[in-house]
Amino acid sequence: MTLPDPSSVPTVVPGPELLDGRWLVVDTRSPAEFAAGHIPGAHSVPLFDDAERAMIGTLYKHHGPSAAIERGLETVHPKLELLIAAARALHAAHPERRMVVHCWRGGMRSGSVSWLFQEHGLPVSRLDGGYKAYRKWAREGLAAPRPYVILGGMTGVGKTPILAALAEQGEAVLDLEGLARHLGSAFGNLDRHRQPTTEQFSNDVHAMLERMPGDARRVWVEDESRRVGGVNVPEELYERMRKAPYVEVERPDGERLDQLCAIYGGADVSGLKAAFERVRQKLGGQNVRAAHEALDRDDLRSAAAIGLRYYDKLYRHTQSRHPRERRATFAAEGLTAYEVARALRDLAFP
Repeated sequence: MTLPDPSSVPTVVPGPELLDGRWLVVDTRSPAEFAAGHIPGAHSVPLFDDAERAMIGTLYKHHGPSAAIERGLETVHPKLELLIAAARALHAAHPERRMVVHCWRGGMRSGSVSWLFQEHGLPVSRLDGGYKAYRKWAREGLAAPRPYVILGGMTGVGKTPILAALAEQGEAVLDLEGLARHLGSAFGNLDRHRQPTTEQFSNDVHAMLERMPGDARRVWVEDESRRVGGVNVPEELYERMRKAPYVEVERPDGERLDQLCAIYGGADVSGLKAAFERVRQKLGGQNVRAAHEALDRDDLRSAAAIGLRYYDKLYRHTQSRHPRERRATFAAEGLTAYEVARALRDLAFP
């Protein structure tokens, strides 16, 4: 069986064009590879399924490349019409966009598929270096300096609605909790829905940053620990965040409890109880029992007040361990999120 020759297929290097809609990104890796992490917006058109990829990898390891290539060609041959049909359907849906095909390293999988698409008259290029090169470019982008400002404050001061208001007012906002699909605490994912993988979260964060205007005066980010639920904040970004100016929003306890009751008023009681159980060791068994009893009598405010004891203590401990060189406070008592955002836009830092 003759090997395809991808040398006639033009190549592109990873860059913003992969994320801004100019390219139709086609990922030829296996479904499991795609699920672990992919270029945001990419379409999965796998050359091998997960079992086939494992089989060919084992052949390569124990019998060398020739045996693996031969088996790969035999495996792919019955799928050629399906691959072409998938590519034509994508092209028909996006006729204005040229396809860029990639695999892990820009090797045989993407080379063969891009050559096949070209032979059938489809506009196609191949990503030089594949997904591995894309990840390197993304990590470098996450490490790049940007005018970050960190929005902090104790639980219940309304950081998330303030960030939403900043975005509505035209400010650049990096929504880490939105991308992580988690509110960043034991109470941040009450229905236990699936979060992205850490790798995919990193890709999505980088994509959001790349799509921001290059002349953004500030990029607002909520104060986060190294983990948002089950995913890690990219280390390159986290180091930038630790050095960025910090704004601490302050509200009286009554307003904070109002915020928490508004957020969790419709939550399932069993989910709230399970969240309290997750912090039992830190909060104490007696406090957890009291919170459960408050929830049983439909007294969410009292339960929230118990939760604040833990989160306030944790917040103060974290702030003492990681003091900020450039720090400002903003008294938000009585102000809406929109009013706070409007005032923060005029805040100056030394």
